[in-house]
Amino acid sequence: MRQMPAVLCLAMLAGCATSEPADLVFQNGVVYTADEAMPNAEAVAIKDGMVLFVGTNASAARYIGDATEVIDLAGATVLPGLVDAHVHLTGIGQREMNLNLEGLNSLEAFLAKVKERIDQTAAGEWVVGRGWIETFWSPAVFPTRQDLDRIAPAHPVVLTRADGHASIANSMALRLAGVTRATRAPSGGAINIDAGGEPTGMLIDAAQGLVRRLVPATTDADLDRAVELGADREVRLGWVQVHDAHGSLAEVDRMRRLYGEERIKLRIYKAISGPSADADSLIQLGPSIDEFNGRFTVRTIKAVMDGALGSRGAALLQPYSDDPTTSGLITTDTTRLAPMLVAALRAGIQVETHAIGDRGNRLLLDMYQAAMTAVPAAERPTPDPRWRNEHAQIVDPADLPRFKELGIIASMQPSHAIGDLHFVPARIGLDRVAGAYAWQTLMSQGVPVAGGSDAPVERGEPMIEFYAAVARKDVRGFSGEGWHPEQALTRAQALRMFTYWPAFAAFEEDRRGMITAGKWADLTILDKDIMQVPEPEILTAKTLFTVINGEIAFRVTP
Repeated sequence: MRQMPAVLCLAMLAGCATSEPADLVFQNGVVYTADEAMPNAEAVAIKDGMVLFVGTNASAARYIGDATEVIDLAGATVLPGLVDAHVHLTGIGQREMNLNLEGLNSLEAFLAKVKERIDQTAAGEWVVGRGWIETFWSPAVFPTRQDLDRIAPAHPVVLTRADGHASIANSMALRLAGVTRATRAPSGGAINIDAGGEPTGMLIDAAQGLVRRLVPATTDADLDRAVELGADREVRLGWVQVHDAHGSLAEVDRMRRLYGEERIKLRIYKAISGPSADADSLIQLGPSIDEFNGRFTVRTIKAVMDGALGSRGAALLQPYSDDPTTSGLITTDTTRLAPMLVAALRAGIQVETHAIGDRGNRLLLDMYQAAMTAVPAAERPTPDPRWRNEHAQIVDPADLPRFKELGIIASMQPSHAIGDLHFVPARIGLDRVAGAYAWQTLMSQGVPVAGGSDAPVERGEPMIEFYAAVARKDVRGFSGEGWHPEQALTRAQALRMFTYWPAFAAFEEDRRGMITAGKWADLTILDKDIMQVPEPEILTAKTLFTVINGEIAFRVTP
């Protein structure tokens, strides 16, 4: 971490004017510091990428020199820089570049959107897209290969559901891939079939690879552009950092190059997918922390325990209520995962694992517990490993206290709850909703809850996530039967969910997560006071400034 000049440190401790003026002063703001010692302020002064002073306008004036940029916020709201603790950054960029199927509310609209791309594409070329979700359609059923065949008889088509855990392929794509009624699904995947035993075109989890292996490879230039577009979008939305779930060492090298070329301003806390050879390499190499002036860290392995609820791939303790023939899928090789967990603990590598169903969550907790028993705290380079449960969506109530007992961080995405409320009660029954999306229970038990969006699975907008956390209603104000409104968070808790707890989950709480003198100058500045306005108005708040490391990375053009 950058060291402050002694004169700055003394000035801040004394609360007096520094002999060196600030680089940047924001004044006349409504400042929420997330610091219990001084929760509110009017002004923030920044020097050398760090918060120099936070307090009143009158006191901030002492830090204004001839070269200081002074911005009058005219009552705008200043928050500690918001952090999305679970995204897939390259996927966000690719969604921007490819066929984006978000927000389509019927099968007909979905097919019309795909046909637009078909009509622009030469016969025989692949059409690939992502973002569709059937839960708002009527009826809420998966599309079929026959649906796609009607609009795309001469193109191979594969379209990924928003959650990334399922894809629909047309007959040409299945034929090219050799997928027939006799094809066996790979381990960790499923091929949905119709009443006659023929593939419907729906490929679940690992089975998606049967078709996806034929899609023309993305070029290096395309991948560069995807990372750059994704990072730029996050900054414009007001995120100062993302925790990028999944990845490879090649992707790490790509990001390092893009940072070196000054094409990324966003902070990225990067994970490597495992178990894998790359994960083994990270264990051998050890963490790489605070590269590019604190903007890039690689210290985490990401595993995937099960699938998703929408595609009935989440692993449940009992069968699905709306399809008793399945209880979901365990998608990881647990015989490889168990020794990897032990090795990671011995090397000081953090682990985060996707778990959605109650069986997936219980198995995750069991395997974490076994690894921690095998490697006691005294034998670890990092006694508090801060391992994470990514999603923790459906948890048996008996397992909720284990998060605190084991020191597990719950990395949760509020928007999942307000989207899933439309279909989850039918999927799993109201009894199992008792442990679903239990943010308040976990936080009240003292469990760190780091908030994210899971974009591009969800839209990835901070105001949607904050609203979902405090309202526990969909964006139209609807909340269904048995959806446990008592699990909603207070606004102070929600602010902490997207500021301090993500910093804690990244081992950075001493440097970020609050607006306090001596911490990194990361700020998100909004045109509305989301801590006070009526809940629906949260959704309309816009980002005016995104400040990262004291630099204005985004500002609204007047």
